[in-house]
Amino acid sequence: MSDSKRNVPSAPRLPWEFHPALTEERLRICGRLLANARRDAVAMAAYEMGDDSWSVGCRAYAFGKQRLKRAATSRVYEWLSVMDDSHHFVFLIEKVPIRFYRGFAEEPTVRTLRRQEAESQQLGLALGIDEADGLVFRFAIETGVTGNVERVVFLALRGDEGYAECAWQIPLEMPAQQNKSGVQLRLIEDDGYSGPEKFQPPTSPMVHPTRPRRVKAR
Repeated sequence: MSDSKRNVPSAPRLPWEFHPALTEERLRICGRLLANARRDAVAMAAYEMGDDSWSVGCRAYAFGKQRLKRAATSRVYEWLSVMDDSHHFVFLIEKVPIRFYRGFAEEPTVRTLRRQEAESQQLGLALGIDEADGLVFRFAIETGVTGNVERVVFLALRGDEGYAECAWQIPLEMPAQQNKSGVQLRLIEDDGYSGPEKFQPPTSPMVHPTRPRRVKAR
């Protein structure tokens, strides 16, 4: 048995069993932020202008970073902060470092499993050196054929093979609301940001005032 699978629990663990900071409420908030970011990216896609799954995916990743950064700097969530603002984006739930990617939870790639040195050091401080050995925390954003989010999963992956010690699907549905037509389910609560606005052309052509001509003095 490889070192990466030694002392691996036979049953999956829950996120808060790794660290008490990883509560269900906090993971749901982060999951909704990332789901809403992809929703905006898909809504803005202009396929007739050349957008494709790659360009939409890049925009969704940038939007996800921005949503998390905006929520962190607003201090609405005191437990949320950004550790690495580079392309290798890492955010913190209290002291616990986490990254996110688009893809299936069951199929993490080598890139998904790659650990930055600062991330590994921070996880060691949060969990202890032995517990953090070979471990990474990830949000997997799973999408359908239209690019929209179908599932968000919080993962605890260990070792080069990415053994999943935790694969907890984040509930994105909000409590049902009663209305005149029956029960309506609210999906993916927003974070206070209304999302991108479509450009609205003016209803009438703009009239630029003409500059008065100068009359030469006789």
